Amino acid sequence: MNKLYPSAAEALKGIVKDGQMLAVGGFGLCGIPEALIDALQASGVKNLTVISNNAGVDGFGLGKLLATRQIKKMISSYVGENKEFERQYLSGELELEFTPQGTLAEKLRAGGAGIPAFFTRTGVGTIVAEGKEVREFDGVKYVMERSLVPDVSLVKAYVADKSGNLVFRKTARNFNPNVAMAGRITVVEVEKIVETGELDPDQIHLPGIFVHRIVLNATPEKRIEQRTVRAAA
Repeated sequence: MNKLYPSAAEALKGIVKDGQMLAVGGFGLCGIPEALIDALQASGVKNLTVISNNAGVDGFGLGKLLATRQIKKMISSYVGENKEFERQYLSGELELEFTPQGTLAEKLRAGGAGIPAFFTRTGVGTIVAEGKEVREFDGVKYVMERSLVPDVSLVKAYVADKSGNLVFRKTARNFNPNVAMAGRITVVEVEKIVETGELDPDQIHLPGIFVHRIVLNATPEKRIEQRTVRAAA
């Protein structure tokens, strides 16, 4: 099975459609699949439900899809860096399902593991638990959360071999492995591609069984979300 595609547009061809649920890896602007997001924008698909920790920033990352109104709903845990996100939500143009960050990660991990739902203490007694089943275990209340299984997952990794085995780089590992596991179809953008067998099996972060398509983006922009500098003494 050839998993390599010549461009991000080709990697998305035939699998992204209007009205789908997509999951996108990254945390802030760290570890986001930049080329795949641009290709998704160019595809023109709309009415998307997008699962991601946040929605990028104005004009970059998922912020590009908000600007073109291709997203109808976000399932996120943090939205504080995106003014257009805030504007669309407050004006009723964008649906938002706020999800605690750890719960969001577990929804994706559980979805990838074939677990349809789980119980967590997070959110009990708050609006997060409204309309959900709450059960008591050993004298403690837990709320049931449904897992997430997106139609397509877009992921950023550092290195892939031709079988789709992945290595992530430092904090870019964040949500990406869980997003990759959860997707019915997973497309991965990488900076390097090596031959199968070149990666040390003990250093592989995610096995290729979860990966369906791979595209090379050797020079991503990797924009810094919050640049902090120290003045010289």
